[in-house]
Amino acid sequence: MRPSRRPAALLGLLLAGAAPGLLLAVPPGLAASPAAAATPLPAPSAAPATAAPATPAPGPIVPVPGAPPSFADLVARLLPAVVNVSSTSEVAASGNLPEMPNFPPGSPFEQFFKDFMKRHRQDGGGGDGNGDHPAERQMQSLGSGFIIDPSGLIVTNNHVIEGADSITVTLQDNTVLKAKVIGRDTTGDLALLKVDAPHPLPFVAFGDSAHARVGDWVLAIGNPFGLGGTVTAGIVSARGRDIQQGPYDDFIQTDAAINRGNSGGPLFDMQGHVIGINTAIFSPSGGSIGIGFSIPSNMAKADIAQLRQYGHPRRGWLGVRIQEVTPDIAESLGLPKAEGALVAGVNKDGPADRAHLRNGDVILTFNGEAVKDMHVLPRIVAEATVGEHVPLTVWRDGKAVTLQAVLAEKPDDTQQTAAAAPPPPPPAPKSTDLTGIGLAVAPITAETQAKFHLSKTQKGVVVTGVTDGSPAADRGVQPGDVVLEVQQQEVHNPADVAARIAEVRKDKRKVALFLIQRGEQMQWVPLALEKTKPAEKKK
Repeated sequence: MRPSRRPAALLGLLLAGAAPGLLLAVPPGLAASPAAAATPLPAPSAAPATAAPATPAPGPIVPVPGAPPSFADLVARLLPAVVNVSSTSEVAASGNLPEMPNFPPGSPFEQFFKDFMKRHRQDGGGGDGNGDHPAERQMQSLGSGFIIDPSGLIVTNNHVIEGADSITVTLQDNTVLKAKVIGRDTTGDLALLKVDAPHPLPFVAFGDSAHARVGDWVLAIGNPFGLGGTVTAGIVSARGRDIQQGPYDDFIQTDAAINRGNSGGPLFDMQGHVIGINTAIFSPSGGSIGIGFSIPSNMAKADIAQLRQYGHPRRGWLGVRIQEVTPDIAESLGLPKAEGALVAGVNKDGPADRAHLRNGDVILTFNGEAVKDMHVLPRIVAEATVGEHVPLTVWRDGKAVTLQAVLAEKPDDTQQTAAAAPPPPPPAPKSTDLTGIGLAVAPITAETQAKFHLSKTQKGVVVTGVTDGSPAADRGVQPGDVVLEVQQQEVHNPADVAARIAEVRKDKRKVALFLIQRGEQMQWVPLALEKTKPAEKKK
């Protein structure tokens, strides 16, 4: 591709625009004719000679406080502890070779193409040489890592080695060592490797990522595109980023260049401590655009220690399903602020169930730490010690209540939820319209159980219709959904729902909180109450 000449052309335009500006900047009174220019100026009158003040010589350029003149000394100390991680895995070839063309018998091209197809398959291009069975092909993944112990313990991302049949580590002096997996965390995307070296290896230590401030200098070292020992510098761009990669997202954002192959590499502060593990980038092109994300060291330290001791993470587990507290939900519950985590389900016989946590509670604090939003709770619960007694403050029935919970270890398997069955065609059962919400509900009977595929033990009232453009439609409520509670109180028939709504109106609140079940999933849904029109008086 030919290099673009646009910058040079633009520079030329800027320079060309500068010259006329300089000429026009001369005041018109000084633009004399050539004859006038030859006339000598009269001599000035005598005056005491005074020396013009001397212009001070320019002093040395002083760097901005905190900005190092060079990173060279720091990099020289850190580079030996950063490694390249390469993993290989055997995968079946796709066998997507083109079909053999049909040539006339005796054509000189027939044997040529037969030989070509045979050679390609023998090289792993989709067969065993005879075209009968797919061949095995090697897939290679490149990433980065760093040594945290002279015995050869290495930290990297789990996605760098996921599915690998063999892993090798290349040190800065080009020594290649076989590595084995000590432990991995698929949820947190971390892995701990071990290599056997003939001598103690240089290593680096974790720092305190909580002290990293937005604007602090950082260094990223890694293996982008296989270019080992690449160093880039930047600053901490933001803290606490949630990039929807998992339940514990709390990434450090940096503008230090991070590219493919940097995954698993360290992010250093200016003291040479690891404050992050480079994990992901935002890029529409696949290359760095100055938006990279690193796992904070304070999150990784505990995880790596558990991988070293147990081979897997041991996270605290509370046993609740939660959702965001929106301003509408906060208003419906009388919460002063839209903060905390709303409990949308409690696992039976789990820690929360034994602590008497209830559906509809809003968790405000956990173990003394404020839960500003729902994304904070999974992280601080996971960081807590298994078996620890922790206090919780919840918002219940318009006031704060303190509970005690004993944390369990998070199960490895996750509960699979069934999708809601699509609503069958009419005829619809006899329903009750809820004025101002846009819902029609009916009691759960044999008819509604059959129509909406509800279980025989299903409780609540079923939604049979939703008015287009209504608050319920805007919130995504569908026919076949089941209303279990309104304002944290169970409902058993349409009259109960209407009574709860009337109480909300009486309290002059604008939103009613519904607990909606769809299939096996439950969610709190705030529904705005439209103003009811007063009845017209008869004349």
